[in-house]
Amino acid sequence: MAFHREIGQLALVGFDGPAVTPEVASLARQFDLGGVILFKRNVESPEQVAEIAWRARELSRGVPLWVGVDQEGGRVARVRAPLTEWPPAETLGRAGSDELAERFGAALALELSAIGFSIDFAPVLDVLTNPQNPVINGGRAISGEAEVVGRIGSAIIRALQAGGVAACGKHFPGHGDTSVDSHLDLPLVEHPPDRFRAIDWVPYRAAIDAGVAGIMIGHLLVPAFDEESPATLSRAIVEGQLRGELGWDGLVFTDDMNMKAVAARHAPGRAAVAAINAGCDVLLLCGTDPAVQAEVFEELIHAVEREELPVKRVEDAIARQHDAKARFAALKPVRDPVSGEVIVPPLHRDWRPLPPDVLRRLVGRDEHQAIAAEMRAYL
Repeated sequence: MAFHREIGQLALVGFDGPAVTPEVASLARQFDLGGVILFKRNVESPEQVAEIAWRARELSRGVPLWVGVDQEGGRVARVRAPLTEWPPAETLGRAGSDELAERFGAALALELSAIGFSIDFAPVLDVLTNPQNPVINGGRAISGEAEVVGRIGSAIIRALQAGGVAACGKHFPGHGDTSVDSHLDLPLVEHPPDRFRAIDWVPYRAAIDAGVAGIMIGHLLVPAFDEESPATLSRAIVEGQLRGELGWDGLVFTDDMNMKAVAARHAPGRAAVAAINAGCDVLLLCGTDPAVQAEVFEELIHAVEREELPVKRVEDAIARQHDAKARFAALKPVRDPVSGEVIVPPLHRDWRPLPPDVLRRLVGRDEHQAIAAEMRAYL
């Protein structure tokens, strides 16, 4: 295996500005890339986002790149009008309707896929048991009841993925009872194992049953399973609990490796090696410094050469990427019953940016605004 040409498959990278940068293109040529992730800094218009997705497609050397986004609704929405501006996920939990959640997920998938997004880092599957939670509170959590989170979250997952957009549930092993924002420091979650099994993991079991494409690991210190390493870097949690106890064999994503919960304690390359060694398959490198991203890839290569990072672990991670992408590339185009347009899944070989007039008819349309209004009634 030519690790120096494929190691970039283990990451999605961020960048600055409204177009794929020459630095990202250089990384793709040198290391290959698993994908890119977009934020508000990258978004100007639906047509411009679709152009980014097309350019990312051209960077591929055979395996398509993920084009990822955090589009949850509410305050975590990287793409706004003219796309539908969705109320927060808590409205779906209060409504308690699987059918409404499915209509939301289908509409969200249509709009995201129309502009080229192939993976949405949603839904949040954390059970909000701490109302003072600084990162999950404020509407991001579906509910404080585990069964509701699992049921509504699974409805969203099924609809998103039927619409051609991979879903990624987050943040395992459970961010719902934290008092520290992991963007700023490392949260400590001191529940015993039985508490996780009875509450926090109920939504993840439901998501696995629903066929979710990926699960994101949170930057959390959980002494019940690992007294030293945050979950992202903990083999006891990723391999022992998520894969071992819950039986998950799909993609495992890290949360953003630039968050201070990890970045303030570990150099970027060393943290990346630890995360892949722990069982994570994909690193989210959401920062915009290409030198740091290259440093991560080079450190991963050196770790393989030193036999610190087993070849088999890297091969398994890349194989899961390929399998997940092949699953969504194999979805067939469908005809939208409202507009009559043929909608091609973003990873499908026939995906192309839509003509601007067609694109504008699909995003933010009246039918989707009506769903958002129905959700908004539960604010």
